Amino acid sequence: MGVWLNKDDYIRDLKRIILCFLIVYMAILVGTDQDFYSLLGVSKTASSREIRQAFKKLALKLHPDKNPNNPNAHGDFLKINRAYEVLKDEDLRKKYDKYGEKGLEDNQGGQYESWNYYRYDFGIYDDDPEIITLERREFDAAVNSGELWFVNFYSPGCSHCHDLAPTWRDFAKEVDGLLRIGAVNCGDDRMLCRMKGVNSYPSLFIFRSGMAPVKYHGDRSKESLVSFAMQHVRSTVTELWTGNFVNSIQTAFAAGIGWLITFCSKGGDCLTSQTRLRLSGMLDGLVNVGWMDCATQDNLCKSLDITTSTTAYFPPGATLNNREKNSILKFTYGTKLYKEDAKFPKTKSLIDSHHQILFLNSLDAKEIYLEVIHNLPDFELLSANTLEDRLAHHRWLLFFHFGKNENSNDHELKKLKTLLKNDHIQVGRFDCSSAPDICSNLYVFQPSLAVFKGQGTKEYEIHHGKKILYDILAFAKESVNSHVTTLGPQNFPANDKEPWLVDFFAPWCPPCRALLPELRRASNLLYGQLKFGTLDCTVHEGLCNMYNIQAYPTTVVFNQSNIHEYEGHHSAEQILEFIEDLMNPSVVSLTPTTFNELVTQRKHNEVWMVDFYSPWCHPCQVLMPEWKRMARTLTGLINVGSIDCQQYHSFCAQENVQRYPEIRFFPPKSNKAYQYHSYNGWNRDAYSLRIWGLGFLPQVSTDLTPQTFSEKVLQGKNHWVIDFYAPWCGPCQNFAPEFELLARMIKGKVKAGKVDCQAYAQTCQKAGIRAYPTVKFYFYERAKRNFQEEQINTRDAKAIAALINEKLETLQNQGKRNKDEL
Repeated sequence: MGVWLNKDDYIRDLKRIILCFLIVYMAILVGTDQDFYSLLGVSKTASSREIRQAFKKLALKLHPDKNPNNPNAHGDFLKINRAYEVLKDEDLRKKYDKYGEKGLEDNQGGQYESWNYYRYDFGIYDDDPEIITLERREFDAAVNSGELWFVNFYSPGCSHCHDLAPTWRDFAKEVDGLLRIGAVNCGDDRMLCRMKGVNSYPSLFIFRSGMAPVKYHGDRSKESLVSFAMQHVRSTVTELWTGNFVNSIQTAFAAGIGWLITFCSKGGDCLTSQTRLRLSGMLDGLVNVGWMDCATQDNLCKSLDITTSTTAYFPPGATLNNREKNSILKFTYGTKLYKEDAKFPKTKSLIDSHHQILFLNSLDAKEIYLEVIHNLPDFELLSANTLEDRLAHHRWLLFFHFGKNENSNDHELKKLKTLLKNDHIQVGRFDCSSAPDICSNLYVFQPSLAVFKGQGTKEYEIHHGKKILYDILAFAKESVNSHVTTLGPQNFPANDKEPWLVDFFAPWCPPCRALLPELRRASNLLYGQLKFGTLDCTVHEGLCNMYNIQAYPTTVVFNQSNIHEYEGHHSAEQILEFIEDLMNPSVVSLTPTTFNELVTQRKHNEVWMVDFYSPWCHPCQVLMPEWKRMARTLTGLINVGSIDCQQYHSFCAQENVQRYPEIRFFPPKSNKAYQYHSYNGWNRDAYSLRIWGLGFLPQVSTDLTPQTFSEKVLQGKNHWVIDFYAPWCGPCQNFAPEFELLARMIKGKVKAGKVDCQAYAQTCQKAGIRAYPTVKFYFYERAKRNFQEEQINTRDAKAIAALINEKLETLQNQGKRNKDEL
């Protein structure tokens, strides 16, 4: 006999069934979504270099060219290629980490190269430890670190680049320690190469902070490259003799700098002049390099107990005493005791009670460099009693260690003190095992380094980047001048009256680490308007959970009770745009009422672009920062709005919105029925949407024929800007809406015209047009009563308008001066 259920029981059981179905469905869905990191066999903390290396290894093994009998080879390779394409790109990686593959619907990819490409062209220098492959986000910080860089800009498909590669590797090994050797893959970083003026491959440039890049034009032999590099190395080798010896030694010692001296006598070998120059460059600012000719300075060498050719390092502080009254001075070693250095067996040390004199048997510059660096003193150890006072009066880069200092044997880091001297940053260390409470209060629980900004322990920032000299240098220089605060529970601005931008991050997350330098730049651009802070969610997990932080980095603006999440690209400029947009919104938040008033009943000359979205929709979330960016560029031309279809669901259904995001353009009103155009393009970036919207606006520029070009432009008395184009030219089609935007921006000051160079080839030829599109500004000089022309090499409407306005102002000032003279 059946049992009847009452209504409440029926609804309850139905809900349970639906819930079970959803759980099973989601499990199946998640199970089919292969993790990109797992596909490549890398961790979520993997660097770009590690991702490239992992992908190359898999590509050589799984490429369809190598697996012709495997019917699944193409599909399998597409998966790992897709994973690589996403994880190598900082913005796509952030989207993937936050939303999974759902957040990548606008970036489908799907193409890959041949097996030979991955074998011979891909990641040319990834396996060479002496060569650092630089990417756009780290390039400027690296070359402005204070070190000397020699960078090879190459393209994977360039045969000359591959011919140079073995020589570049040998050259890098030869000058290791003397300067940094870098490489930039212009196939992956086209924008960076364009910005640096690279238009042929390979292009080799010397970079040093404070000087213009220097291009190498010589032959590509190792010897020529070394010779060119040495011209830019700061190296001074002093010849020591009786007249300058004492003063040179004492002056250096007073500054805390020791001397590396090679004594050249009849017996044995002394360092060659080339080796001495290299050592001077390697030890620049750390140790002075000199040499002494014992054939001419016999008495001086004997007074120093030098009887044969040798090289020695004299640390600062060794004393000089008279052997005889008014006679030559010598080093006093006290009780002589020779010992072999276990780490450097070619080093024989002469020990006194205070200082260690190194006698070096090697003639190799790199070996001597490493031995001398190894024996330089460690950074100053700050005590717990004086820490607060020391940090309150100076800017410091401080290494935190627990017991043994792991950095004491890192010879590269010993250059920090010298390279940060001009920035007035002192370098020291603190042993957390001597005062655990101090490190605990600073949330330092493992070996770390941090910058303190001269305000005690209140203002500091922990370094989360690479433990490489150039990265630490860039961090220190940026951090001391930025306004980013390290946050914790005691200073989190939950109820602060001033607005704060807080970055919730995890140190293991590469996109998080890439965002931190941009936050420092943004904090300077917005100083006085907004405070900046960072919160490490691996340390403050409870605080991050309180704010429902589910992905890293999550960047949020707290403005009293209002909270706004930043979804844009990782750049200081776009953070600035986001903040400006919060202060002066470029997108109108519409309701059903305001939609009816502003859009449906718009004026005849008004146009609107509206985004129908839902907050839970991942593509909508990805679109929003692009939508705002587009709106800012269309101010005064197209009204831009958005409407939340989760909040106004019935209204959106009434408007027949069937998917999210739905983008519509509402043209000037006419007598026709309710009319709009839907966006069906694949790309939803600001540029593509802007071009689409501008394409609906009526043309403002004038189409010119040979006759009207001659009459109105060449023989008229108005200023003109002309777009010379060809209908079949893709870049011309893309530029057309931008030119119309320009025409509107300069309306009333300058006329805008277009010439079809396919229809009027002779006119364009006479105008000297060699490429499409070409923009020229024809300005009328009233004093001379003739026309001048000027080619404009940018295709950005705002930039062109700025150039034209600047030219008009110059012409106006010239006219005033001419009147004054009359």
